[in-house]
Amino acid sequence: MDCIFCKIVAGTIPAKKVFESDQVLAFEDIAKVAPVHVLVIPKRHIESVLDLSPQDAELLAALQTGITSVAQQTGVAGTGFRVVSNCGASAGQSVFHLHYHVIGGRELALSLG
Repeated sequence: MDCIFCKIVAGTIPAKKVFESDQVLAFEDIAKVAPVHVLVIPKRHIESVLDLSPQDAELLAALQTGITSVAQQTGVAGTGFRVVSNCGASAGQSVFHLHYHVIGGRELALSLG
């Protein structure tokens, strides 16, 4: 597979891991927009939130656990943070493997556009 995130999950591309479970991997973004910028991904390739189904309820719970763990480990749970998932190229999705950005560690602008 040509997906960079699948290669990170497989260990063929290194990443600075922040959290890992049997279904989820979280690692630091190489193009940080804030002091804390971590990507939380499912280990199974899913292109975007549009490709999730009701059968993915357990995976969604695991992703939420990963997001919470990242926020606690990085210290932004107490100060505030943003969780973003871009869906589609026009929304800014550049890697077509579902991922959530956990962003914090500084004052964040209210506008997303």
